[in-house]
Amino acid sequence: MTQTVGRREGSAAGRDEERSAGAPEEPAGGPQESAGRPQEPGAELSDPVVEEQWRVRRKRRIAAYRRAERVLARPGFLGTVRERLALLADAQDVYDLDESGDIYGNGVVEALEEKVAGLLGTEAAAFFPTGTMAQQVALRCWAGRTGDTTVALHPLAHPEVHERKAFSQVSGLRPVHVTSEPRLPTADEVRGFEEPFGALMLELPLRDAGFVLPSFEELAEVVEAARERDAVVHFDGARLWETTAHFGRPLEEIAGLADSVYVSFYKSLDAYGGAALAGPASLVEEAKTWRHRYGGLVFQQFPTALSALIGLERELPRLPEYVRHARVVAAALRAGFAAAGVPWAHVHPDVPATHEFQVWLPYDADVLAEAAVRQAEETGTLLFAGPWNRGGPGLAFTEVSVRAQGLEWTADDVTSAVTEFVKRLPGA
Repeated sequence: MTQTVGRREGSAAGRDEERSAGAPEEPAGGPQESAGRPQEPGAELSDPVVEEQWRVRRKRRIAAYRRAERVLARPGFLGTVRERLALLADAQDVYDLDESGDIYGNGVVEALEEKVAGLLGTEAAAFFPTGTMAQQVALRCWAGRTGDTTVALHPLAHPEVHERKAFSQVSGLRPVHVTSEPRLPTADEVRGFEEPFGALMLELPLRDAGFVLPSFEELAEVVEAARERDAVVHFDGARLWETTAHFGRPLEEIAGLADSVYVSFYKSLDAYGGAALAGPASLVEEAKTWRHRYGGLVFQQFPTALSALIGLERELPRLPEYVRHARVVAAALRAGFAAAGVPWAHVHPDVPATHEFQVWLPYDADVLAEAAVRQAEETGTLLFAGPWNRGGPGLAFTEVSVRAQGLEWTADDVTSAVTEFVKRLPGA
């Protein structure tokens, strides 16, 4: 099946995709609490009937998710405030709580920065409240050093899709696209690109193309091709933590290919938020100056920093297990839809590179969303917890995430759940 790139259920034409109505990107794998208004075919966003249908469907989906006995993932960000605060019950295991609280980035924040630098094998790391800020600062600093404000990146990369053109509007950077194929660029494409660029940014994995990754050898060749052009390489590693299983390399070897790396603490590690920029000590020090100028030097951030340390302690070691089981789940989904006779059902990638992947089905998004909710309401099993997004006429996709709760599912459990899901589709 040809991969198409479609807008998400919570997006509007001409503005940021999925998570939207101004909301930041959210992790895959569950109902999107801050998703924006739907883009219904042939309907305006201001249509009150469409608005009400969207609200009702979203409310039912979230309620079904919270009541479901079986899901493939329960990301913490969907929990109640009480549940989220309970995360810090284990904080004494990762940091001395009798130390003074942090003030403007010292204390526990510095401890987190040192931990990240050690894991990624870099000289230093700086904590940022958001990845959007971290990457803008990183590439702004590199532009000053290379003398070139042009950044080569994929048109599906996070800054191009989810940040309201922040690179150009805020940081004075000029994005260019090496390829529009739904994958990372190849070394030949980097070498043959027709204009100079000072930095190459690679999102690992490329989420909006289906969480795809190249092989480690291909990635190394792309980095080398950029260096041949005297360009620096920055990794958008929001989900870099879970790439070790695919690459078959430790984190420090993967991160060591790039000149700088950004990582997120909430997407895979289930922290409250936050990000880090890691790289050479001189770059990190410069980035901290720009962090202050961008308004990112927050007075106290100990809850977020502690939650990140807990995530590194608790979730990071389990990510390879999640990735391995995601491949079991993906194969079972494919077999289940084939057995049910659903035409053009597609799991992308064929073998997931991370613990997250896409499922494409030949139905309208609202039909699939209704079937998913009904299955949870009637059976207590929510197979597809995320929103369904329009990928074309009569075609929709959703993102599937496998975490701790998904490890309890056997392949037979998945295929049985597919059977129950298909029963709720039109014409079944």
